This record gives sequence, structure tokens and C-alpha cells, in this order.
Amino acid sequence: MAVVEAFLWLIAIMAASFWYVWLHRWQQQRSQDPKTWPLFGAQWEAMANMHRLHCWIHSFFSSTHRTVTLRTFAGRKIYLTVDPLNVYHILKGNFQNYPKGERVHSVLHDFLGNGIFNADGEMWKKHRKIASFEFSNRKLKQMSIATFRHNALRLLSLLDERVPSRQPLDLQDLFFRMTMDSLCQLIFGIEGSSLSPPLAKIPFASTFDNINDIIIARLVNPFWKIQRAFNIGNERIIKQNLTTLNNLIVAVLEERRKATKEIKSSEERCDLLSQFMRYNGCGDGKYSDDELRDFIINFMVAGRDTTAVALSWFVYCLCRHPHVVEQIQMETLDALGLDIDHDLKMEDFAMRLDYESLMKMQYLHAALSECLRLYPPVPRDGKTVLKDDVLPDGTFLEKGSQISYVPYSMGRLESLWGPDALEYKPERWLKDGVFQHESPFKFPVFQVREHV
Repeated sequence: MAVVEAFLWLIAIMAASFWYVWLHRWQQQRSQDPKTWPLFGAQWEAMANMHRLHCWIHSFFSSTHRTVTLRTFAGRKIYLTVDPLNVYHILKGNFQNYPKGERVHSVLHDFLGNGIFNADGEMWKKHRKIASFEFSNRKLKQMSIATFRHNALRLLSLLDERVPSRQPLDLQDLFFRMTMDSLCQLIFGIEGSSLSPPLAKIPFASTFDNINDIIIARLVNPFWKIQRAFNIGNERIIKQNLTTLNNLIVAVLEERRKATKEIKSSEERCDLLSQFMRYNGCGDGKYSDDELRDFIINFMVAGRDTTAVALSWFVYCLCRHPHVVEQIQMETLDALGLDIDHDLKMEDFAMRLDYESLMKMQYLHAALSECLRLYPPVPRDGKTVLKDDVLPDGTFLEKGSQISYVPYSMGRLESLWGPDALEYKPERWLKDGVFQHESPFKFPVFQVREHV
């Protein structure tokens, strides 16, 4: 009898659970946000769509639904917005209320440490002030132009050698190698070898990529801290790669200190690492090894990945729109004062390209901006809500929740860019042949900051 009674209770509990789940889902039938499950929210769907996360998120936006609520494990809310007025509010109007926050900081800390892209408040201001000062350095600008020109020519030479074989090449991989070599020169002051035949794997680049690819998944994995504590799954891979990466950086710092002692003051290096190692942190003393390590990683993320991804998508757009290539070619010749039958070698041609000539190239600017509109290198950027707030569109944000603006989706909305929003049309940026800037809150590819 007891067994039968227990069985009936089990059936009743299962029926009640089924009814509760069905009712929970039925109540959301008119919701424009991601559908949720009891306790788990939309966590399963988000994790299942990690391989196409930007497209999945974009599917919930419309001209009348510009702020989406994504509920994840245990009821935690993440707000996603494509409203330019909301973006203005977050990045400028009420900037102080939207730091990156402790959660994002903890997710990325193992990799980015306390560097500029994982810092808030006074720490961020300090990093920003020093970076602005260093990047305004005339010697560094000249070194940057020369370095990227040199490695672009190396890449062109490599492509020229491979053309006769007619074998496929991973162009994005080559762009990552080119930017890695360029940043090795700018940050470390050493010649990179990523582009050197036979295009072997470089330990620093490999470990960097492994961590970068995996660590972002922590944002949708509520159990990553448990996995890290038990050293299992992806967290075990991250730990192994972090150890390798940190050891490589320590070796670079030790080698640099040794080399610095042998260099005369009149021969001081102008690479970023040397500048930061000499810098007295606003009276707080010189940077520690941990701070230098964070600086290296953060500037690698900023300069390498974004540039390589943008170049990859730009070439993709050019291949699909050959008329744009012709326009850029004619504009380039005009800006350099050359005709189409010029006999300049590629090296001499490249030497003529500088800031002044590039400033004349309005169509190139438009073509690049159109590429960044559709394929932004940073497709989503998140903040934490410090205090309860209300967005301009009326959305109430609870203290401690997450809010992200989504450049990827903003660039695809017809309500912002017209009925041809999904088309690649550089002409939309031009008026009488002159490039027209858009509001940085409608086109937030380059993040706006109120405080510098």
C-alpha cells in the first residue's frame, strides 16, 4: 500500500511539474524576448547558440522592440539594447552608473588582469591617461606607420609567392599573424616571426588565442567557477594556457631588463613596453611585473584581434563587391598623383601612403565604415548597473543587472539605416563625394567615453 501511495505521489508531482512548466511557457507566447524555463531562464538556449550568438540575439530586435531582456540562471537579467538614446545614456549621459562591474571583472581577470579593458573608475582613468599620452608620442606614431607598412609588404610578398600554386589560404590567419608581428614590434620592440615561412605556430600567439576563444564562454556558463575549482573542462585548458602565457611574458620582461642595462640613454627604445617600464606611475612608483603583464595582454587584445577581424571582413566585402575595389583603386591613384599605368614597385607605392594621403581618400573611409557597420570587431559591449535606473526608452534597470549595447544588431536595423540596411553600400556615408560622420551613439563601433 505504501508503495502505491508513493507512486501516486510521484505521478502527482510529475503532473504538477509538467503543468507548471507548460503554464510558464504559455504565458510567454506573446513575449518578444528569449523564452525562458523555470530556474534556468534562457540559459540553455544561449549556450546552445554560442556558435551563432550575435545572430541569435539579433533575431529578438525590431524597430518597435529595441531593448531585449535575457533571463539566465536563477533569474539573473541581462538587458540588451540597440536604441541610440539608450547608448548615449549608458556611455555619456549617466556614464558613472555603468561600470564594467565586478562580475565581468572576475570573468576576465585571469586573462586581462586589471588592465585598461577590465578596469573601472580611477584605475581606468589612470590607464586611459597614460595610454593617451604614450600614443600621442611622435616617435611611436612614426614607428607605427613604418611597422605596419613593413609587415603589410611582408604579407603581400607571401601572397605573391603563393598565387602560382593556386592553393587556398586562410587569409584571416595571415591577418592575425601580420598584426601579431606588428604589435610585437610596437610593444616589445622585437621583430615578429609569425609571417615567416613555413608559417609555424608561435607559442605566444597560440596560447593567447586559446585563452581568448574559451574565456568568453564564462559569461554564459554559471558553473565556470566550480569547473575552475576542480580544474576540469575548459577551465583546465585555460589554466594550462595561462601558465604558458605568463611564463612567456616573464621571460620577455627579464630579457628586456637585461637589454635595457646595456643600452645607452641616447639609444633609448621607443616601443611601448620600454616606455611603460621607464614610466613612474603618476608618482605611485614604477609598474610591477603584474601591471606590465596586464598592459601587454590588454594592448594585444586591442590592437591585434580587432584589426585582424576588421581586415578579414573588409576583404570579404571587397570580394563580393568588385566595383568598390575599382573605386578605391582610382581614388588611391588620384590621392597619390599617379595614373593607372604607373610603374612603381609595391615598396615605392607603399612608401607614398601616409596619414596625409589617407585623409584624402573619402571613398576608402566610407568603404571601411560600411564594413564596420555590418561586421563590428566588438559586436557587443556590456556594463553593470550600479544603481537602479530608467533608460530613455522607459526600461527599468535593477541595481546589479547587466546591460549591453549591441553594435552588431544596430548596424542591421532598418529603423536606423533604412530598408537597405543589410546591403553593403559605401555610398550611404558620402554626400557630394565627402565622407559624412554618423552619431557615435548610432554607430558605436569606437566606444565613446565622457571622462578621459
